[in-house]
This record gives sequence, structure tokens and C-alpha cells, in this order.
Amino acid sequence: MPILNYTTKIDSYKTITEIQKTLSASGATKIIIDNDIEGRPISLTFCITFNGKPIAFNLPCNFEGVLSAMKSNPKVPRSMCNEEQALRVGWRIVKDWVAAQLAIVEAKLATMTEVFLPYAITKSGATLYEYIQADNQLLLTN
Repeated sequence: MPILNYTTKIDSYKTITEIQKTLSASGATKIIIDNDIEGRPISLTFCITFNGKPIAFNLPCNFEGVLSAMKSNPKVPRSMCNEEQALRVGWRIVKDWVAAQLAIVEAKLATMTEVFLPYAITKSGATLYEYIQADNQLLLTN
């Protein structure tokens, strides 16, 4: 099966705007688009208030990973296997994922902080997931 949304023609910034609107409607603040040195949008950073304090979260769009998945799938036409398309696809996947996470929040199965916790930015600037990944003995038991 080909990667989700691989045929999208929707511009990355249009999708990012949709994500921003969805996050804002759910209480997120200070939503920022982070670009790489070539000006490509590679992540969204936003804040959620938790226990009276803002917590920043960073949602990446790993378009290189998307491109790799597209190239390795013979059902994806080679003409679609380029960085621009991978960015569009990646952001559509992030949008779908955010919508699914917020459906969990809306159903009161979890809070926004819970569903986005791996993406919380620590004092070091890494996400919580990256922080734990660097030393898996920090929080998790074997």
C-alpha cells in the first residue's frame, strides 16, 4: 500500500494553516512555523497552558523520511518522488495525525498535554522523546 496522502496537491502552507487553526481551536497559543535554512517548513512549535504555565511543543515534518518511504514503494510513481511532494505529503499526514489526537482529547480519553507529551520541549531544547532517547535509563524501566 502506498504512503498515506501521496497524491496530494495541497500546498504545504495551506495544510500548515489548517493545522494551526485546529490547534488554536483546541487552546494552543503562540503557534510558529519553523523553517530549515532553505526556507522549507519543517516543524510547528506551539504552546499549551498546563498547570498555569505555558509548555512548548514541537511537531516535526520529517519530509526526508516521507521521501524515502515514497521512493521505496513501487506503487508511488517516480514522478512524485521529490522533496516538494514529500513536504506536501508529510504535512497532510501531520494534519491527519493532529486531528486524530484532538479527537482523543475531545472524547476526554486524554488531555492535550498527554497526547503531545513526547513533543514537549525540554530545557535543553530537545523534545522529551529526544531527551529520553538519548539516555533510555532516564525515565523508562527495562
